[in-house]
Amino acid sequence: MKRSLESELAKRSDRVYGYIRSDRYQKRFFPEDVHDSVYLYLSGRQGKALRPAVMLFSCGAVGGDEEIAIPAAAAIEVFHTWTLVHDDIIDQDDRRRGGYAVHEEFRRRAVDRGYGDWDAVRYGTAIAILAGDVQQGWAVSMISELAERGVDLDVVLHLIRLVATDVTLTLLAGQALDVQYSKAPIESLDEDLIIEMMRRKTGALYEFAGKAGAMIGLNTKDEENELVHSISQFTGRCGTAFQLQDDILGVTGNAEKLGKPVGSDIREGKRTLIMYHALTNADEAQKRYLYGVLGNESASNEEVCEAVDIIRKLGSIEHTEALADRYVTEAREYIRNVPESRYKDLLLMWASYMIRRDF
Repeated sequence: MKRSLESELAKRSDRVYGYIRSDRYQKRFFPEDVHDSVYLYLSGRQGKALRPAVMLFSCGAVGGDEEIAIPAAAAIEVFHTWTLVHDDIIDQDDRRRGGYAVHEEFRRRAVDRGYGDWDAVRYGTAIAILAGDVQQGWAVSMISELAERGVDLDVVLHLIRLVATDVTLTLLAGQALDVQYSKAPIESLDEDLIIEMMRRKTGALYEFAGKAGAMIGLNTKDEENELVHSISQFTGRCGTAFQLQDDILGVTGNAEKLGKPVGSDIREGKRTLIMYHALTNADEAQKRYLYGVLGNESASNEEVCEAVDIIRKLGSIEHTEALADRYVTEAREYIRNVPESRYKDLLLMWASYMIRRDF
């Protein structure tokens, strides 16, 4: 099943990235550093394109032609990419997908050009901010291309409004909460607050992917349409489960597969559900140790590994895995009313894949 789904994901990824890399887009981006920064994560180190794939699966599941939805699928991948570029600046992560993050790549290029250390940092950060800005605008404009493929103009305008306002504001609120929570006393938080932050930060874009795919497939802007509502709820809940799995991989994963250092969430002081569970169930000695490592950017690999061992012993990883499983189980109930088809099977396989992946 996994191999079959990965084959289907790869097909969609190739189509979406082929669209993104077409010359008609590439020639627009100037100067060279803007072009290269915009394409750094979109050429050569492309992701799995999970969001575009689920948009295309959702379109097919309601009887639509997924080829019509390709511009929107490409748009959601570019939209997701700008959030990664800016997220790397916020978290001061220097690695992404096995290479340098945009801000770090262009800091290094600035050093090679003779910039001083501080000026190089400023230049790298400036280019990364600009790259994200370009990608955000580009993503919104791509959605307009649906009209060229026969999608009703009212539907196209509704999708643009959704992604430019509702989705963006929800996602940025989640990101802001994530930053705020990293400095908040653990006693001021609870599981519901953390889950809601994750829903905003990650689940909202997956919800939009399902909703947009169904709307395009049905050529409707009616968000209350039974199939649109069901699929968007399904993909949104799976998106939250995806973030739970991401947090698990952040402490247990393989750095080579993840493309970034394991333990970075701990060093950054992230109040993940795993860390919340651990700190609320730890004894005094364990709490002291965890607090000594949490948010300590200079913590050694050995100290991080010891923190992970404590987290394991407290059952925090198993607790988070169980919650991710529950979200996916609940999500499946939402698409019982979706007609049986190959696309529905792909959606169900995708749901399981979201919490079984190791990257």
